[in-house]
Amino acid sequence: MATSAVARDVVFALRQKIAKIEGTLAERLVSPADGQPVAGLLVRRNGQASARDFFLPTGVERLDEVLGGGLPKAALTEIHGSETRNAGAAAGLALSLVSGMLKQRSRSSDLVLWVGTTEMFREAGLPYAPGLASFFGIPAESLLLAEAPKAADVLWIAEEAARIEEIAAVVVELRGNPRIVDLTATRRLHRRAQDSGRPVLLLRQSAEPEPTAAPVRLVVSPAPATLRQTLLGPLAGSIAAPAFAVEIGKSRTALPGSFILEWNLDARTLAERSPENRIAVVSPSRGRTHPPAQAGAVLAFKPAAVEAAGDQPPREQHPAHRRPRRTG
Repeated sequence: MATSAVARDVVFALRQKIAKIEGTLAERLVSPADGQPVAGLLVRRNGQASARDFFLPTGVERLDEVLGGGLPKAALTEIHGSETRNAGAAAGLALSLVSGMLKQRSRSSDLVLWVGTTEMFREAGLPYAPGLASFFGIPAESLLLAEAPKAADVLWIAEEAARIEEIAAVVVELRGNPRIVDLTATRRLHRRAQDSGRPVLLLRQSAEPEPTAAPVRLVVSPAPATLRQTLLGPLAGSIAAPAFAVEIGKSRTALPGSFILEWNLDARTLAERSPENRIAVVSPSRGRTHPPAQAGAVLAFKPAAVEAAGDQPPREQHPAHRRPRRTG
């Protein structure tokens, strides 16, 4: 056991050195044993490689470029919602990615497993099957729901379901930062995804980022929707496509990035919002005060000039209610 571990460390160190010499990522090298891709990642074979064999393109060109080709198909991917109220946005982005993956597979028998804890479903609600069919093209009969009381049970269900050939994707939804969801547990999920060749999406609702085995982490929050565009221009009071604010928290390329993505309900594709539309169009709620101004933007009074030592202040600065002195 010890000899095997030492051998793996030596191979890993050699791969890092070779990748540094060639100026590429260590994951892009070919396994010297059988010439097959390592862990289902993009590889190099005489300079030839096909990204679509190993990655799931999001459809957003700039996002795919930053991620190095898209999301890995056979891997664990984290989708974080920093607050509970962002659970809808995180779930919406996960469903958008699953919808794109099912479109590529084009198999009507594919199933999607959504497993979560009772606490999470009680807080954010269950996925609405008719809505998934109309918004994301996922038929109700293709959606499997599993509810477990503990996070450990949820992880066990996800690991076992990743082996089933009929299940095309597994979505794991958890709340907070359970202690059991550590580096070891996520490494098992990641390995099951690699062995089965299908993605496992880990939705961390109201959670803080922590070390995991997932090669990609996306932090998601809702973005303001724009106005619906018509032939006569923007339609006042309308709401256009749902939007997500996506920030890359972790990736294989280690490149940062922030995006505003919109979901096209008709084409069922993601698209990046154009720069001219990156503004809030929703008016403030009634009955609330305006937010405080930034520090330094507004001054309560003009700064007084520095006075010389011994000088008396101007007469107009004396209190007006001061009474005159008595005489006699």
